Amino acid sequence: MASRNLTWHDTLISKEERRLKQQHGSCTLWFTGLSGSGKSTLANALSAKLFEEGMKEYVLDGDNVRHGLNADLGFTEKDRTENIRRIGEVAKLFVDSGTIVVTAFISPFAADRDCVREQFASNEFFEIFIDCPLAECEKRDPKKLYEKARRGEIKNFTGIDSPYEPPKHPDLTIRSDRLSVEEAITEILTFLQQQQIIKEL
Repeated sequence: MASRNLTWHDTLISKEERRLKQQHGSCTLWFTGLSGSGKSTLANALSAKLFEEGMKEYVLDGDNVRHGLNADLGFTEKDRTENIRRIGEVAKLFVDSGTIVVTAFISPFAADRDCVREQFASNEFFEIFIDCPLAECEKRDPKKLYEKARRGEIKNFTGIDSPYEPPKHPDLTIRSDRLSVEEAITEILTFLQQQQIIKEL
């Protein structure tokens, strides 16, 4: 239960002032998709490109966050929901700091993703569906997770014995089984330009 003896303190430097100094907007790019769809690969490639162009960026990756902030959470539906809630709060802080934050989380439940979106102002949260067929994800299986799930060694694995709810109206869809990493990054950068988050590179 939250304490009632809390007061929100506004910072002396506003989000808008940070954006103005950095000469680019800030937002959360929420990559969602099955394990093996390419979320982390694309998130890091995009981050590297933005960094190269001198922009303030950061990647929040599902596995990395579960090593620390969310180390106490498992993979039940309740824990998955809490995992996404926490990440949404962290991502919002990054946006307030003037950062383009890229999150790479399966985030299988549409309701959880919608709850995160509601925490952001207009044009600050973009749901990007990294769309890749389950068969292709299983073929890739870089961590051998599908193989273990099929053998029953991993329970509640998304796409096998736990559902994945694809976005019905994502802000952008990337078919990672059809595009190279370079082509996908070009599409995302074009989208960011259209949303006036970044200038033309």
